[in-house]
Amino acid sequence: MKYQVLLFYKYVTVKNPQELKEYSLDLCKKYNLTGRVIIAEEGINYTLEGVFEDTEAFVTEFLKDARFSDTHIKRSEGKGVSFPGLSIKVRKEIVGTKFPAEVDPRIKTGNHLKAEELHEWYRTNKDFVVVDMRNSYEYASGHFRGSEDLGMSASRELKEVVDKLEDVKDKTIVTVCTGGIKCEKMSAYLLHKGFKDVHQLDGGIHTYMEKYPAKDFLGTLYTYDERLTMDFGGDREIVGTCLRCKEKTEKYQNCANAECNMLFLICDECMSEEGPGFCSNLCEKSTARVVQRIRV
Repeated sequence: MKYQVLLFYKYVTVKNPQELKEYSLDLCKKYNLTGRVIIAEEGINYTLEGVFEDTEAFVTEFLKDARFSDTHIKRSEGKGVSFPGLSIKVRKEIVGTKFPAEVDPRIKTGNHLKAEELHEWYRTNKDFVVVDMRNSYEYASGHFRGSEDLGMSASRELKEVVDKLEDVKDKTIVTVCTGGIKCEKMSAYLLHKGFKDVHQLDGGIHTYMEKYPAKDFLGTLYTYDERLTMDFGGDREIVGTCLRCKEKTEKYQNCANAECNMLFLICDECMSEEGPGFCSNLCEKSTARVVQRIRV
């Protein structure tokens, strides 16, 4: 069977999130979809997988709702095992930022920059700064050429690290993230903090890689499912490095030390003969319970 993963979001007022949750649950069950869904009063965030025909039928039916009819649906090849089941939750935010209430993408956010425009900016050597709004462990396996990693491990940390961008505050800023959802809020926050020329990559890194495989975005794209990374082909460069020995790798794994469990890049050589590996010598020597957490 041919499987497909759907990735989409939209910042739009949802007056009754619980009602949409129940509808989404019924619709996903109808088409045998698995994945993760977050619904809030500020919008929606869906990542789903299923048989190709079922995912397309879901999209056709879901987009009949006028609130979501213009939603950009990103599609990629699945394996049928990307998610262990179906999770649909109602939360306060579709991305956990805890920004001030006035930071609202429905009212004001960064200019949407098409993939074609960013591609042209790279080709013409335009003076701009790409700021990666993902977590550092996502950045590790792949990122845009010349982009800045702010060192975050959660979106809410932008408030703590925004000062790192003070020296480029007057430049043209392009925020990037996997599918675009984080950048809606993050670019809005930069505008809130006084940045003037702020853009966000429309459709996120996923859309850019689809249009320009192995161009400007180096390495692989981290995914929040069992695939862990993905690419769209092309003669790509491996930029990920093993945390232990610095050799090139794109393999993620959680630290085998149960008290650590950090997700990191590790090469085959640095894995132990038993399989799991450790992020450091300290973790390897620890007496903490060791768990099998290989991610392939």
